[in-house]
Amino acid sequence: MTNSIYDFSVPNSAGEEISLQDYQGKVILIVNTASKCGFTSQYSGLQELYDQFKDQGLVVIALPCNQFGGQEPGSNAEVQEFCQLNYGLSFPVMGKIEVNGNDQHPLYSFLKSQAGGLLNDNIKWNFTKFLVDREGNVVKRYGSVRKPAVIAADIQKLL
Repeated sequence: MTNSIYDFSVPNSAGEEISLQDYQGKVILIVNTASKCGFTSQYSGLQELYDQFKDQGLVVIALPCNQFGGQEPGSNAEVQEFCQLNYGLSFPVMGKIEVNGNDQHPLYSFLKSQAGGLLNDNIKWNFTKFLVDREGNVVKRYGSVRKPAVIAADIQKLL
C-alpha cells in the first residue's frame, strides 16, 4: 500500500527515474506544466516561491504534460531549454508525463486520490498544483487559476 509520495519516482529530462525519497523532509509543490499555455507565466511565480523558501526546505517539482491542448509538444530537451531561456528556472523540471487517463503516471493516481478535484478527481488543465508536507502527505490541491503567490501562506505554515 502506498502511504506517501516517497513511494514514487518520476523521470528526469534524460529519462532517468528520480526517487521522490530524494526530497524527503522537504515541503514539495508538485505542478503539471506546459510551455505554450495561458498559465505558462506562472513559471515566474513558481520560481519566486522557490527562491523565497528553498533555504527553509521548499522544493518545486515541475512535471511537463502534453495532455491539455497539445501545449507541451516539445521534447524533454526542448522543454528544458524553454524553461532556462525564458524563466531561468532553478527548481527541477522533470521529464514529460501524463496526469490523466490510462497512461497516467502512478504519482498522479496517488495525488488525485489524496486531494480530489471539483466534480471529479481528474486534472482539469496545466499548472494544477499539489502541496506536500515534510512527511510526504498531500496537504492541498490548487487549480490552474490559483497563482503561486497565493500559496505562499500555506507553504509557510508547513515550513
